[in-house]
Amino acid sequence: MSRLRVACFAISLDGFGAGPGQSTEEPLGKGGEALHDWFVPTRTFRKMAGKEEGSTGVDNDFAARMNVNIGAYLMGRNMFGPVRGTPDPNWRGWWGDNPPYHNPVFVLTHRERASIPMEGGTTFHFVTDGIEAALERAIEAANGKDVLLAGGVDIIRQYLLAGLIDEMHLAISPILLGSGEHLLNGIDLPGLGYRLAEHAPSRDATHVVLTRER
Repeated sequence: MSRLRVACFAISLDGFGAGPGQSTEEPLGKGGEALHDWFVPTRTFRKMAGKEEGSTGVDNDFAARMNVNIGAYLMGRNMFGPVRGTPDPNWRGWWGDNPPYHNPVFVLTHRERASIPMEGGTTFHFVTDGIEAALERAIEAANGKDVLLAGGVDIIRQYLLAGLIDEMHLAISPILLGSGEHLLNGIDLPGLGYRLAEHAPSRDATHVVLTRER
């Protein structure tokens, strides 16, 4: 049975998954790139970027689990690209011609757009009829494997509040952003059935895994 998972989603000590002032130049907002300082040096990330070596240990262990048994992805429109207002019809994502997903990716949006096939097996599909419809399509495409909810903050909050996320791994980075997009503000996780399943510290992050009891 397919599960909906969040993995390697980084937040600051004060709970922000993106900093203030997001833009094309700073898609994670001011200071937001530092959220991923734990992830970038890992062997897993460097392999995804076509590089060799990289760090091992706790951070890499969690990074390596991210894409295990994943058959499809979900993401919000602002993670796919700078599409607030009138989007660029030629925009094909941040990741170049060969994105790192290698599976169908379903993008939640308010604007219809034809699917975009990319190199390496990634195809971006644009879904305009809500989070549940997008999840249904992703589960069907995953063919028994799990669906990874890649972000960003707003779409994760929507799926959390709907009680649709089965497992969520957060990497809490030792930085303060002060403002931006807060992940958990106003969400009663215990009331929604979420419990701590795992936690582990590293030098650059504290890893927390939450699961939902059904």
